[in-house]
Amino acid sequence: MALIHCDFYSEVLGLSCSMSVILPQPASAQPGAPAPRSGRRHPTLWLLHGLSDDHTMWQRRTSIERYAAPLGLAVVMPAVHRSFYTDTTFGYRYWTYLSEELPLVARSLFPLSEAREDNFVAGLSMGGYGAFKLALRQPERFAAAASLSGALDLTVPPEETEEAFLEELRLIFGDFDTFPGSDNDLMHLAERITASDGPQPGFYAWCGTDDFLYQQNVNFRDHARRLGLDLVYEEGPGGHQWSCWDRQIQRVLQWLPLARPQDGAFRE
Repeated sequence: MALIHCDFYSEVLGLSCSMSVILPQPASAQPGAPAPRSGRRHPTLWLLHGLSDDHTMWQRRTSIERYAAPLGLAVVMPAVHRSFYTDTTFGYRYWTYLSEELPLVARSLFPLSEAREDNFVAGLSMGGYGAFKLALRQPERFAAAASLSGALDLTVPPEETEEAFLEELRLIFGDFDTFPGSDNDLMHLAERITASDGPQPGFYAWCGTDDFLYQQNVNFRDHARRLGLDLVYEEGPGGHQWSCWDRQIQRVLQWLPLARPQDGAFRE
C-alpha cells in the first residue's frame, strides 16, 4: 500500500486543504499486499473524522492501512475541521467541498473509481453524521455508508451540552428551530429516501452503550426501522473511544458490499 499526504487548494473554501490517501500497491514481496486488479480504478472508502480530529487521525489511532490492504481498497481521509460537513451559516461551504469538489480533485490526482458500486463512506462521531448525510443526500453515488458512534439525531442535542458548543452548532447550522426537516437533518433525510423510488444505499451503525451519543443512535435506529430503511444496527460495551472504533472499522470493512480476493485475484 502507498500512503500519500496530499495538500491542495480548494476553490470552494478558498483555503489550502489536506487529505491522507491510502492507495493499493500490488507488490508480491510485501506481506498483505493486494492482488493485481487488471488496471481497474480502485474502489474507494471515503473515511471521515470526528469533531476534534483531522485527516491524520484514522491512521494515527487505528490500523486502517493494514485492514484495507488485502481488500485492494483505496481510502480517502479529508480534513474538514469542526464543520459538521455542512455549508455553514458563517460562510464556509464544507458540504459543497465534500460532496462536489473533493471527489473531482481526488479522482484527478489518483486512480479512483467513479462507479457507485465502488464507492463507500464511513466515519466516526461527527464523521458518522457526515457519512450518513452523504449517502442519504446522494444515494446515486454510494453503495453503502457506515457510522461509528455517530451524531445521528441532532434534533435532540445530548443532555448537559455546554452552551458554548450549542452556540458553535448555531454558527454551523443556524437556528435550531429551522433544523428539523432541513437537508441537514438525518431523520428527515431518512424519511425522504425511503419515500423515493431512487437507489438506496445500505447503512450500518454501531454505538457503544456507554457513549454519550447512544440515545441519538437508538433514536435513529428506531426511526429507520419504522421507515423500512436498509440499516444494520449493532451496539456493545464501550464509550466514545478509539479502542472501540479500531475494532469496529474492521467490522465495517467486512460488511461493505465489496468484491473480495478469491483464489489470489479480485473478481472483475
